[in-house]
Formats: sequence, structure tokens, C-alpha cells
Amino acid sequence: MLSSRTALGWLAVAAVFAIAWLALPFATGILLGALMAFTLDPVYAALVRRWHRPTTASLITIATSTLLIVGALSAFMTQFVMRSVSLANTLRDQLHNHGTLSVWIDSATGWLGRIGISTENMTDQLTEQLEAGFGEIASRSAAIAASIATGTFSTLLGLFFAVMTTHLVLRYWSRMSQAIVLVSPLDPEHTRELLADFRRVGSMTVSGTVLTGVSQGLLAMLGFWLTGVPRPIFFGIATALASLIPAVGTLLVWVPAGLYLFAVSHPGKAIVELAWGALVVVGLSDYLIRPRLVGDEAMPALLVFIALFGGLEALGLRGLIVGPVLMALAVTVLRLYSVDRAARTTGGHSGGGGEA
Repeated sequence: MLSSRTALGWLAVAAVFAIAWLALPFATGILLGALMAFTLDPVYAALVRRWHRPTTASLITIATSTLLIVGALSAFMTQFVMRSVSLANTLRDQLHNHGTLSVWIDSATGWLGRIGISTENMTDQLTEQLEAGFGEIASRSAAIAASIATGTFSTLLGLFFAVMTTHLVLRYWSRMSQAIVLVSPLDPEHTRELLADFRRVGSMTVSGTVLTGVSQGLLAMLGFWLTGVPRPIFFGIATALASLIPAVGTLLVWVPAGLYLFAVSHPGKAIVELAWGALVVVGLSDYLIRPRLVGDEAMPALLVFIALFGGLEALGLRGLIVGPVLMALAVTVLRLYSVDRAARTTGGHSGGGGEA
């Protein structure tokens, strides 16, 4: 028959699973809230030192950051959708009305024909594919606007849990971590180290993701300015935000910009813009800047790339945040296990030698 302590332990495990099951639909918001709290903690701590009112400092920190993020995203998304539809329609008109883009396609296929490459029906097929692609851009932009409108409730619900989690973690993280240490089956020192790594890597991941987006936006803005794309600042901001979109990311901005330059009779600048986007905005940022900002110095570069791109592939946009955090915790667990195992092995060998 189970003892009272054993039964209570199993009930505690069941309680943890029940809470996790109920919180699963809002797991992303809760995790982002915790990571945002770790990132905003220096601001919160500075306000507490100045006013000596922790609750007020937490509310001001959360309200200011939330208003800035939500307000900026709402205003920008409206402009972005409008400009995307306008650009797509302009490019479609260029194809329909024998505009510059249509003339350039005819010239390109004629040049291919002169060097011996068959171009039969190539012009019509390429025109149809480009027209379908531009139509897809316009329809997808409208679909994004519609999904934002229909997904307002779920978005607000996720935002509610994120804000609540941010407030609780800012105010009570020390008490929460102490409670976790008490109930954890691990050694207290191991639990504290896991929590410390979770806090450190979470803050580094959020700040690294934001800084990577900012760097991509600045690099893209420089490319837009150099090649003469209109409103380089606006499209630079668009690139920074698009860097958070899975799979396509910044391609949603600099590829249409390159096509626009083709359409307005600047093929040389268009090629420079597309090369700049591929080599600098994507290559330099995703494969050099992001791993350095998001990765951990103690983690091998291969694991950093696995965490970033594996998380993106498995979880979509959430994977950019969740992947590095999970990888860092996994590496910490393996490191703690190897140290503990080595200590036990060394201790066992020493004890055996003494008895002999």
C-alpha cells in the first residue's frame, strides 16, 4: 500500500500535468510573457530603485512596452498592406499594358534566343506566372488584413496572458524560483542553475531576435537608399518586421523592391538590390549576426543553428524564440548530468581504492 508521502508526491505530479494541460493553449503567450519580463527586468529594477513602488514600476513598464509594440505594429501593418496591394497592382499594370516590365521580359527572352536557348512561349508563360505572383501578393495582403481582423479575440487573449505573466514574473520571480527549487526532484543547486540559464537565455533570445530584425532593417534600408527605391526608411522598417515571418521573411520586401526597379527601367540597380538582399540582408544577418546575438558562447555553433532553424521548421515563428531556449536548457541538463556522473565515477573509484 502506498504511503501518504508517496501518494502526495504522485498527486503533485498529476497537479503539474493538469495545470500544464490547461495552460497549453496559451503556452506561447505565457512563455513570451516570461521572456519579456526577463528582458525588461533592468528597466523595472531602475524604476523600483527610483520610486520604491514595485507594483507601480511593473505596471508602468508593461503598459509602456505594450502600447509601443501594439501601436507601432497596428499602424505599420495598415500602411504595409495598403502599399503591398498598390505595388502589386502597379506591377500587374506594367505587364498588361506593355509597360517597362513587359518590354524588359521581351528583351530578355530575345537575348536568350540569340544565344541558342529556346524561348518558344517563354514570354507568355513568364508573364502569366509573374501576373499570378503579383495577384497572389495582393490577395495575400488582403488575407493578412482579414486574418488580423478575425483573429482579434485570440490575439487579445494571448496578449492578456503575456501581460499577466510579465507582471507576475517581474514582481515575484524570486519567490517563484524558490518554490520551484523546493518542489523540484532535482538537486537544489541543479534547479537553481537551470532557472538561471532559462532566465539568461530567454532574455538573450528576445533581445537577440529584436536586434537581428533591427540590423536587417538597417541593412535593407541602406540597400534601398543606394539603389533608389522610394521610401527607404519605410521599407527598412518593413524588412525589420518581416524578419519575424517564418520561411519567407525579408524576401517579402526586398524581392518586390528589386522587381519594382526592373519595372521602372533600372535593371542594373535591380540586380544590385536583389544581390544585396540575398547576400547581406539574408546571408550576413541570418548566418552571422543572428547566431552571435541569440547563441550562447558555451554552446557550439552547430547547436545554435539547429536551435534557430530547427525551431523555425518545427514551430514556425514561435521556434525563433522557443528553439534557442529549449536547446540551451537541454545543453544545461546534459552538462549537469555529465558533471554529476563524473563526480560519482570519481568518488566510486576513490572509495574502491581506499577499501582495497
